[in-house]
Amino acid sequence: MNRNMSYEKWKKEVKRGICTDAGNCPVTSLLVMLQGKWKFRIIYEMCMQSPVRFCELRNNIRGITNTMLTSSLRELERDGLISRIQYNEIPPRVEYSLTEKGAGLLPMFYAMTQWGLKYIP
Repeated sequence: MNRNMSYEKWKKEVKRGICTDAGNCPVTSLLVMLQGKWKFRIIYEMCMQSPVRFCELRNNIRGITNTMLTSSLRELERDGLISRIQYNEIPPRVEYSLTEKGAGLLPMFYAMTQWGLKYIP
């Protein structure tokens, strides 16, 4: 599969089925990485402000618990979408930011924003 195919080429190829080298749909791994209620929102917050601290994320994402935020951040870090930097200070300071891989999602978030502004009142 050509990883740099144009949108026009993609529209033609997708009808025949596009698979990764492992034979999977290329969207599946992304959906697995971003599954869950909070991960899209966490990445969206990091689009607006990066680096960001845990307490800032918690305060900006209404309804998320400390446990769920911690779990989601660990999974995003494990998948290479965000990085975590812990500073040896008193009090401890930890900052999260998008990695290059995570920043690669920004055009997708832009397209989703455009779609939302067009179709959601």
